[in-house]
Amino acid sequence: MLFNDSDQHLIDKALSGSERAWVKLVRRHETRVYNYCLRLCGTSSDAMDLMQEVFLAVYRNLPSFRGQSQFITWLFRIAANKSTDWLRSRHRVPTLGAEEIHPNHSVTEQSPQHHVQTMQGNAQIVASLNELPQEQRLVVELKFFQHFTFEEIASQIGISQSTVKTRLYAALKKLKGQLEVQNVV
Repeated sequence: MLFNDSDQHLIDKALSGSERAWVKLVRRHETRVYNYCLRLCGTSSDAMDLMQEVFLAVYRNLPSFRGQSQFITWLFRIAANKSTDWLRSRHRVPTLGAEEIHPNHSVTEQSPQHHVQTMQGNAQIVASLNELPQEQRLVVELKFFQHFTFEEIASQIGISQSTVKTRLYAALKKLKGQLEVQNVV
């Protein structure tokens, strides 16, 4: 039964042809990958497209996964690389749809002016995040959007907790500076 299978067990099964194991592996991680892609892309449809590209790359490269790190670390490295490629190919600042900014609030709960200001502020934050070096952006994503602990981040990307903290604080300092210049904070 595949209910409590580890990622490695599912990978082994998928490599030997089990579609069921592959589907379970994807479903186990698709929400985190989708949320990561959404934060970078800004729209649900782009995030879905990017997520599909990520899992396609994972599937194609699954035989090369050596288990030197946790699968999710490897998966997020692929997601980060695909996200960077996606953003470069579009040469644009992601725009956020209203449903992505505040999914639990309807547009009518706020004045149109407030809604537009919120959307613009969020778009500036996303643009500033995208200007961070990839290793800093990944730490910010995992800490604030995926709600990982420092220990989990360190384990998943294969660095020490102090390096995670250093990258996070450097990223926050850069973000603060960028957002102050833009009058967002």
